[in-house]
Amino acid sequence: MEKAVLLALAASLCTATASVCQRAGARNTGPATGGFDARLIVRLARQPTWLLGIAAMIGGFVFQLTALHFGELGLVQPILAAELLFVFGYLAVAGSRQPNLRDWLAVAGMSTGIGVFLRLAAPSGGRLHAPGSSWLLAGLVTGGVVLAALAVAFGLRGRRGTSRSRRAAVLGSATGISWGFMAAVIKELSSHLSDGIDALVTTWSLYLLLAAGAATMLLAAHALASGPLAASQPGFTILDPLTASLLGVFLFGEHIRTGADALAGEALALAVVIAGAATLSRSCLLHDDNPDPPHPAPPALSSAASSPRRLPVTVGRS
Repeated sequence: MEKAVLLALAASLCTATASVCQRAGARNTGPATGGFDARLIVRLARQPTWLLGIAAMIGGFVFQLTALHFGELGLVQPILAAELLFVFGYLAVAGSRQPNLRDWLAVAGMSTGIGVFLRLAAPSGGRLHAPGSSWLLAGLVTGGVVLAALAVAFGLRGRRGTSRSRRAAVLGSATGISWGFMAAVIKELSSHLSDGIDALVTTWSLYLLLAAGAATMLLAAHALASGPLAASQPGFTILDPLTASLLGVFLFGEHIRTGADALAGEALALAVVIAGAATLSRSCLLHDDNPDPPHPAPPALSSAASSPRRLPVTVGRS
C-alpha cells in the first residue's frame, strides 16, 4: 500500500507539471475558437513548453501504471486529486501573485479530505480482470457522456455571450471522465506487468489505452486551449478520480467500507475535497492575465454607436 501511495503522488506531480506546461503552450498557440480540430496537436507540437508537458504526462503514466500494479483504483485515483495542489504550488512559486488565506485553507481542506477519505474507505479486494461485457458497457457509457459533453461545448460556441471559461469547463469535465476510464484500462494493463513484455504487447488493453489516450490527449488540448486553467482544472481534478473509483467498483469489484458511519464520513470528506477544489480554482493564481475577450457588437450597431448618422443632402437647382 505504501508503494502505491508514493507512486500515485509521483504521478500527480508529473500530471500537474503536464497541465501547467500544456496550458502555457496552448496559450501561446491561441484560443481554440473553432470546432473540434485534429490539427491543433500539430500546432501545439511546435511549442517546446507543450512538448515538455507531454514528457511529464508520459512520466505520470508510468508512475500511475506502476501504482495501480500495487494498489486498487479506489486507492490510487483519489491521491491523483493532489494534482491541483501541485499546480497551485507551481504557480505560487513561479507567479508574481501571492496566495491568500482562502487559498491556503482550500489547500489544507483538499489535503485533509483526501487523507480522511482514504482512511475511512480503505479500498481493498477486487479481481484482476473484468468481464468483456462489463468493459463494453463501461466504454459505451463513457463514450456517450463524453460525446454529449462535446456537443454541449461546441454548441456553446455559437451562442452570443458565452465565455471561453464555460466551454473550457465543459471540455475539462469531459477530459476528466476520459482520464478516469483510461485509469481503469491502465489497471487492467498493470495486471500483466509481471508476465513480461510478450504478455504486454499481446493484450487488448494496451491498444485500447493507445487509442483512448490519443483521443483524450486531443480532448485535453482543446480544454486547455479553450480558456484559462482555472476553468478546466476542476474537471480534471474531481471527475478523474470519481469516475475511476466508480469503475473500480463496477469493473473490478473493489470494496470500500459501506457502514453508515463510514459512508457519512466518506461523503463529508469528498464534499471537503470538492469544495476545496472549487475554491482553489477561483484563486487568482490559476487565472490567466488576459480574461475572456468581450464579445464585439455587430458591425451595424457598432458603426451606428461610434459616429452620428449622416443624412443625405439633396442639392437642388435654384
